[in-house]
Amino acid sequence: MASADVVQALHELENSSASQQDRPAGYKKLLEQILSSATTSPDSSASLGAFIDSILGDNLGIVAARPLLSTAVDAIRAIPSLDTKIEAGTTALRSLEPRIVSFEEQDAQLREMLADAYQSQEEYIEAAKVLQGIQLESSQRRVADDHKVDIWMRICRLYLEEDDTTSAESYLNRAKNLRHQISKPEVTLAFQLSEARILDARRRFLDASQAYHSFSFSAVLDEEERTRALSSAIVCAVLAPAGPQRARALAKLYKDERAPQVAEFGMLEKMFLDRLLTPEEVSRFSENLQPHQLAKTADGSTVLAKAVIEHNLLSVSRLYDNIGIDELAALLGLDAEKAEGYAARMLEQGRIAGSIDQIDRLIVFDGLEPSAEGGTSGQRKVVAGKGLRKWDSRVQGVAEELERVASMIQLQYPNFSTDHMVH
Repeated sequence: MASADVVQALHELENSSASQQDRPAGYKKLLEQILSSATTSPDSSASLGAFIDSILGDNLGIVAARPLLSTAVDAIRAIPSLDTKIEAGTTALRSLEPRIVSFEEQDAQLREMLADAYQSQEEYIEAAKVLQGIQLESSQRRVADDHKVDIWMRICRLYLEEDDTTSAESYLNRAKNLRHQISKPEVTLAFQLSEARILDARRRFLDASQAYHSFSFSAVLDEEERTRALSSAIVCAVLAPAGPQRARALAKLYKDERAPQVAEFGMLEKMFLDRLLTPEEVSRFSENLQPHQLAKTADGSTVLAKAVIEHNLLSVSRLYDNIGIDELAALLGLDAEKAEGYAARMLEQGRIAGSIDQIDRLIVFDGLEPSAEGGTSGQRKVVAGKGLRKWDSRVQGVAEELERVASMIQLQYPNFSTDHMVH
């Protein structure tokens, strides 16, 4: 309940014989008194609500009430205590709600101020809900496109902080319609990062990897942010389903000159070179993953475990012409039935080429190259000379490694490279 002094002062102002031009001065003075006691008086929020109810009443016109309300919003913004600021701002919004049509600008100011306070307390959902109440499509005031996008992207990021990708994506899609009309680089960056995080959370890891990688090249970001984005790109590529599309993504990241600086480079290198992964390496890699990246899939395995099993199976197909199902199960750390199931699924999807002989319990990897789209066996293309193709691939790998080592020597010892290396 508002303090007796405030109620008395408001009653006197409302029944004063002063003109409409003189009343605002009395209200300003009373507002200063209310806010001066905001940190010590337990009923300051109720007093503020009574004050706003009074200036929105019939005793003041809309023209006189608007600047007073704006002054009240500025005063609430200046309150140092976050709890008091939130309480006062919420009370003000409640008082303003019945007449919001006439005071949309002040309502928007209040909501943005409240969102700042909630965000400072890491109450991201509350901050998003407050911002959602801002009238951006209104006949009473014109809202610039860039401000609309700013609000929508902020709501999107707030929902992402709580991993609510469904709500975040709905606001990202709103911003997408106006994205190309906005020239501010920070808006473009916010859009790219939010899109990458949503793709990541939805386990569309290949698309997320590409989005993170593109984001990592932005010159506007500092070095730490670019490195973090590159790290996320590598993680998503590792978690993606094994196959030709992921192979291209891994190759692109492996050839990035910055990749060796990232902690995940060891895993990237082994996957790119089709080397088998050990449980210890997988365990170390999993320590830095997000909860959704460790979520369980329909068959009970985690996203990471499934990605590693498929990678190791793909590596086996590169190393052997054929392998027994029991031996494959031992390499993958699975029972024979699950190992055969993984192999059958990847063969059916065209991500590896070969056949299963269930009588002899043998998997034969043939000379067929999986299609780039990961299609069915009918979409595969015959490649002549499997042995020669493997030899060419390994020679290319050695040449690329040699070139990388030479470049590193040249960067670290420029004088040595000038004197001894043949160009």
